[in-house]
Amino acid sequence: MKTCDIQTHRQVMLEMLREIDRICTKHTIAYLLFAGSALGAVRHGGFIPWDDDLDIVMLREDYARFLSVAPAELNKIYYLQAEYSAHWPMFFTKLRKNGTACMERTIPKDRHQHQGIYVDIFPADNLSDCPLKAWVQFACAKAVIAKSLYARGYLTNSLLKKLFMQLCRPLPLKRLHRFVVAGGSAHSIRVHTFFGASRSFRKSVFPRSWFIQTERMPFEDGLFPVSAHCTELLTALYGDYMTPSPPEEREMKVHGVLVDPDHSYEDYLDWQAEQKYTVYTRSIR
Repeated sequence: MKTCDIQTHRQVMLEMLREIDRICTKHTIAYLLFAGSALGAVRHGGFIPWDDDLDIVMLREDYARFLSVAPAELNKIYYLQAEYSAHWPMFFTKLRKNGTACMERTIPKDRHQHQGIYVDIFPADNLSDCPLKAWVQFACAKAVIAKSLYARGYLTNSLLKKLFMQLCRPLPLKRLHRFVVAGGSAHSIRVHTFFGASRSFRKSVFPRSWFIQTERMPFEDGLFPVSAHCTELLTALYGDYMTPSPPEEREMKVHGVLVDPDHSYEDYLDWQAEQKYTVYTRSIR
């Protein structure tokens, strides 16, 4: 099955990013490029050459406002796949484009799950100033992630991940999620992205100011917000972030195994159901 070239895929994501930026600017909603997208902006002036996704992050208050205003503001060619909405059991949001396909290395349990080309939108939440409570927030987040991934149909060859997902199934999702989100005060020194792009505690905890103070930076053909503390943020996430990952690790960063900007994912559901994967996306996200 033929997939489109990565440049065409990126153009669709950039179009979607511009739509997000338009809405956020109109409603004074703060957001910033995050993780690999922030790294791409700093190191490459756009996408990392071997990456095929786009990540943004918002503090929870802005994230909630975006989810509130976006349905009425979005161009009808887009679909807001909000966290825990119908056919989407996940803890973060995606903006999808209707009439497109981005089939990943997973086989959704719910055939009604939208699988169009997307941009990831992650929340950043208040971290408790109590170290013990902060670690409990982290542990609860791991359980929430495991329960959500199991419900989605996440594929892995890791026996440990499979076991952990099974052990977390009986746990109360709403109570765990509420503690992860509300475990810290609105005036806490740090925020966390436990529902974001990293699997470790250390790489998911940041000073609040890094998410409040932003500046616009070139990303492909536009200017988009990044943290004004990008050097510190990217160092925390990646260490020596100016050194690219070795070629043998780059395939793991490709999310879409079939990407079609001209036809709906619904046209590929039967094909998807027959797939057998031997290479899995490294990130648990």
